[in-house]
Amino acid sequence: TSCVHAENCFVPISEIIAVEETEFHKKQRNIGRWQKMTKLHAFTVYYVKRVRNHRWRCSDVTFWCVDEYLCNQWIQALKESLEMQKSRPKQLLVYINPYGGKRQGKRIYEQKVAPLFSLASISTDVVITEHANHAKDNLFEVNIYKYDGVVCVGGDGMFSEVMHGLIGRMQKDSGIDQNNPKASLVQCNIRIGIIPAGSTDCICYSTVGISDPVTSALHIIVGDCQPLDVSSVHHNNTFLKYSVSLLGYGFYGDILKDSEKKRWMGPMRYDYSGVKTFLSHHYYEGTIAYQPAKHTHGSPRDRESCRAGCYICKKSEKQLAEQNKEHGLKREEGEEEWKVIKGKFLAINAVNMSCACPRSPKGLSPAAHLADGSADLILVRKCSRFDFLRYLVRHTNQDDQFDFPFVDIYRVKCFQFTSKLSEDNESNVMEIGKKRFGQFCRDHPACCCNIINSTWNCDGETLDGSAIEVRVHCQLMKLFARGIEENCKDEAVYRQNSIEQLL
Repeated sequence: TSCVHAENCFVPISEIIAVEETEFHKKQRNIGRWQKMTKLHAFTVYYVKRVRNHRWRCSDVTFWCVDEYLCNQWIQALKESLEMQKSRPKQLLVYINPYGGKRQGKRIYEQKVAPLFSLASISTDVVITEHANHAKDNLFEVNIYKYDGVVCVGGDGMFSEVMHGLIGRMQKDSGIDQNNPKASLVQCNIRIGIIPAGSTDCICYSTVGISDPVTSALHIIVGDCQPLDVSSVHHNNTFLKYSVSLLGYGFYGDILKDSEKKRWMGPMRYDYSGVKTFLSHHYYEGTIAYQPAKHTHGSPRDRESCRAGCYICKKSEKQLAEQNKEHGLKREEGEEEWKVIKGKFLAINAVNMSCACPRSPKGLSPAAHLADGSADLILVRKCSRFDFLRYLVRHTNQDDQFDFPFVDIYRVKCFQFTSKLSEDNESNVMEIGKKRFGQFCRDHPACCCNIINSTWNCDGETLDGSAIEVRVHCQLMKLFARGIEENCKDEAVYRQNSIEQLL
């Protein structure tokens, strides 16, 4: 067989998208005249090509020969090899949010994603969502077990809706009460794929390395699988939400609450609300109790970023499983000591992943891991506006953003937060309001608002709760992703190693 490209092309079977027979005619120059050669037989291999910044593209190479039998043998052998890739999806349920972001979800799917799914012989059932929680409600009704995965086309809000529907359905089918904060939840083995088409795509950026529809579609096609920790949020034995990226009280909660009133501004509303919230400089008083994640092998202050095939996630998962097997979940929690912190905080952030994005390439916690059964709890105590600005600026550069006396970070497996208002609940609420209002005006002369409590920012959605309990569930769900790959300096070496492993 010969290749129409001059250069060698090394492609691992796991990254071949499809193989198709091709109509091929090659002309050869002979004695000054163009003559048609003997009929050639050809096939085209479509494969994943890595380009810059973790971006993937569908490329192709065509092989030809004069022997029809040999050509068919190659086609058959390659197709059989692809059939052996059992992790690849064959049938997907797709939810498209036509209203999210710049209202481009439907167009992005039809023009960029659907043709790739068709090429890879993936059948799809597509649902265009018509209202909030449409996808979540639908996941409780459909036969989800006939699908190899669920794909959401939209932003982080769309992903959150699909995640809540899928995890909720799994717990319902297993007879588990989500309102019990100490319940051991059933792992969700149906993978979720994210086709980014929203105003924020933090989860996609933190698990794939880029927010790009074609790249995400290719990760789905090759059947990648990335386990993901999920945090459950409860209040008084009542389930509130699940979170996979940011759970933020204070600064990030206030930004979200203010920006929700200005959706007409589009993505610019986050910048406007961010400046406004920074200038208001509100702090909130409360108590935090947490249990350290002693099973983890990393530290929030180390330089070990979570990457594809992360050994820290694998070791931490194994260690956590051994702990639970030896002690039992309830007994372990009862024996371990809770650490308590009281104070005045500008921001309380709990992150299950780095929360990296184009504006903050390192994220809120650069060494946070996707699947180690822990969250990084970041406490920013009351400080001056200038110091707080110094802290925020470090999210955009390479300096250690936790190297401040007013910033504390802990790796935890669960925590509780109670605001000062909830602690004083037995007193007259109106009197407390007046008291807090006076306090805020003394501390912030430029402020004329009586904010007593902040709002939680739960993966980009507002969540009211002055007293909550948060618990991390190790690898509760799976994504069509592989984590962020290390940048490969020599693509030829990478592909050579891949083909050698196959041989």
